[in-house]
Amino acid sequence: MKTFDVAIAGAGLIGGSIALELARAGLRVGLFDKQEPGKEASWASAGILSPAPENPGMIATVPLGKASVALYPDFIAMVEELSGQTTGYRAKGTLEVITSRHAREELSTIIALHHGLGLKAEPLSASDARELEPSLREDVEAAVLRPAEASVDNRLLTSAILSAARKSGVEIFPGAKVETILNNDNKCEGLLADGEKISAAHTVIAAGCFSAQIQGAEMYAPVRPAKGQMISLVCPEARLERVLWGDDIYLVPRNDGRILAGATVEYAGFDKTLTAGGQKKLFSAAIDLVPAFESARVEETWAGLRPDSPDHLPILGPTDLQGLIIATGHFRSGVLLTPITAKLVCEYVRLGNVSTDWERFSPMRFAQAERQSHARAN
Repeated sequence: MKTFDVAIAGAGLIGGSIALELARAGLRVGLFDKQEPGKEASWASAGILSPAPENPGMIATVPLGKASVALYPDFIAMVEELSGQTTGYRAKGTLEVITSRHAREELSTIIALHHGLGLKAEPLSASDARELEPSLREDVEAAVLRPAEASVDNRLLTSAILSAARKSGVEIFPGAKVETILNNDNKCEGLLADGEKISAAHTVIAAGCFSAQIQGAEMYAPVRPAKGQMISLVCPEARLERVLWGDDIYLVPRNDGRILAGATVEYAGFDKTLTAGGQKKLFSAAIDLVPAFESARVEETWAGLRPDSPDHLPILGPTDLQGLIIATGHFRSGVLLTPITAKLVCEYVRLGNVSTDWERFSPMRFAQAERQSHARAN
């Protein structure tokens, strides 16, 4: 039987970064994935690093997002040094574009919200916005500059993290599907991967939207897949420096000249099929925001599955099953929250406590509700 200090289910950005931090702290770590590591949500993302809430329901994640953005520069430096690979990190800010006729009121509301949350945000006139990003449509009304935000090439970052983890002593097992946790008298003693029992003092479930398929973890991690369709464009006529947010689109420039456009949110199970409707939505919104995309070359199209929890918030922390920790449900913020998630899980494993409050994201909020529902039914 293989024995580790920590066994981790899921070898994407979250699982890989947790493994890396734990190995650097001197622990023996096993990282298990049902397929080639890093080829699910981590591969499909756009890599935006923005703690700004997309809707009121996401405000609870802002402190966690701010803490993670602050960790990113040192995190990137560490990963690039250990791996010898680049990650496409771009600390150039984000521009939220406003085209509404009520731009003045909308601008004031956005700025007030961001400042109230302790986020940097600067109001821009239409001319200022187009001076920063000349490829924007001509009838922009106003914009919000978020200078502290960034982006990263998530595929490069995932590869670099997994390489750094290997070099730090993490044992990675591709094609090893985690089927169940090993529960012995209310204590998690490891997991069953590809039919083999794996012994571990601590077990971390970080398998993204597949976490709920692991027997024994589903009560704590009731996640479901949220499909997002994406396109990659090459357009020399459109030179973007920053991430752009429009009403129905975001555009993310890469260092190699590509520009990613995304992303839809669709609940269609584990189906990654690209649809005409989803692609039309992306193309139309991208061209509407940056007219030069009319002549862009389509380099790639794809879809990924984000892990979404019932309240759309991350599921982070220990359970009432001794030794079992959950790190999933990051929804649209998985890349953003990678460093802080890794830091907190590592702290908890090593010290039994954490430096940033994560109680709001406890997996016990779902387990307790499930038990109450079951009790009422009986």
